[in-house]
Amino acid sequence: MLLLVESKPDAKSLFAGVPTLGDNKPKNYMQFAGRILLIVMFLTIIRMDLHPIHICINVLGTILIVLVAIGYKTKLSAFTLVIMLSILNIVANPFWTIDSDKPLHDFLKYDFFQTMSVIGGLLFIVALGPGGVSLDEHKKRW
Repeated sequence: MLLLVESKPDAKSLFAGVPTLGDNKPKNYMQFAGRILLIVMFLTIIRMDLHPIHICINVLGTILIVLVAIGYKTKLSAFTLVIMLSILNIVANPFWTIDSDKPLHDFLKYDFFQTMSVIGGLLFIVALGPGGVSLDEHKKRW
């Protein structure tokens, strides 16, 4: 979704030079939808474990992904999640240490690349910003 938004050209106005009241471009809403879909992907990698370290990681990750979703300090939150998820992914899913004929290898490999897809989406947000439907954009208008 985020890649589609970036490649979509802006539509030309029917009335050239006439100002509009709002910035209700479909591109802005597509970026918002991409951020929401990224949350759904992130929720699939949360571990439901009662270990205190996992609870802290889940709470921090949830706070950061909510900040990305509402568009508040979006680039900083997304970049922090990229760093955090990259480190956790290498530590938690070392599929390269397991023999390829064991089922655990496939499970860890799946989790590794699923987390990498979330990291890729977050990198798009770091590069593109939050878009027009976000608190960061709303703060610029004040």
